[in-house]
Amino acid sequence: MVVIYYYPLPTGIKIIILCPDPIMSNHHSHHSHEPANYNRAFAIGIALNAGFVICEAVFGIFSHSLALLADAGHNLSDVLGLLLAWGAAILTRRPTTPRYTYGWRRSSILAALLNAIFLLIATGAIAWEAIQRLIQPTPVTGGVVIGVAAVGIAINTATALLFASGRKGDLNIRAAFWHMAGDALVSVGVVLAGIAILSTGWLWFDPVVSLIIVIVIVVGTWELFKDSLNLALDAVPEGIEPLAVQTYLSELADVTQVHDLHIWGMSTTEIALTAHLVMPEGHPGDDFLARIAQELHDRFAIEHVTLQIETGSGASLCPQIDCSN
Repeated sequence: MVVIYYYPLPTGIKIIILCPDPIMSNHHSHHSHEPANYNRAFAIGIALNAGFVICEAVFGIFSHSLALLADAGHNLSDVLGLLLAWGAAILTRRPTTPRYTYGWRRSSILAALLNAIFLLIATGAIAWEAIQRLIQPTPVTGGVVIGVAAVGIAINTATALLFASGRKGDLNIRAAFWHMAGDALVSVGVVLAGIAILSTGWLWFDPVVSLIIVIVIVVGTWELFKDSLNLALDAVPEGIEPLAVQTYLSELADVTQVHDLHIWGMSTTEIALTAHLVMPEGHPGDDFLARIAQELHDRFAIEHVTLQIETGSGASLCPQIDCSN
């Protein structure tokens, strides 16, 4: 349900704010876009991967395998990333306050950005060590590499499946899913490296696989970094075409102009919009505005809508911007 707050101002400008009905706040409606609760998935995923990181590190040192140590470093970064994402998921559920009027929703964006930055730094260190190993090869125990990496395939696949259902609706959950799925593929590569070393004795195969791991991580992480940075900078979220939204609003009955249109991500799951609609015929009525909110939700997945209705009777309606936009 949507409540429409109608504020006529002394200047003749009318501000209409569309927001959830507080009476219905404990019920799920078609407008609700509250993030799903993944506390159990985070707890299981962190426990599994933390244990596996210790296992890989110990056996990587024992077998002198850079591939295992590289994968352990990557899995450690995933554990930290899961902790960040979990913390952000908890913070986004904190209620709003007079000081934090949107609550702590943006913490999910910051967590995704920090996660991406940490991964990019970690991969740089792995790549450097791999290059050193190519220059000066070190003996590797192939059998140990195969056994530990095989366990990694099972753990990473199981963890990825925990987040599979939410990968399309939340940047943090999508990051967790793809990192775990990517790790499973990386572990397959490590197994192949172990087999190749046992079969051929080629020690260079281990650092080569490490470099391939780096490439896989960077490719996946770059998308996460780009998307989270865009959200942190209040860019229009991926999947929404601002021109399409502008066109929709401008084609509404009695709307002669749309300006000061802003679309941004309040969190990794919620999108907000503000806009000024010039309607010379005056206030269009609550039903009209409720329909706009519903259609913005259905067409563009925009949850929080604030509209300012103007009659276009004065040049001072939007002094802070170029009204030609």
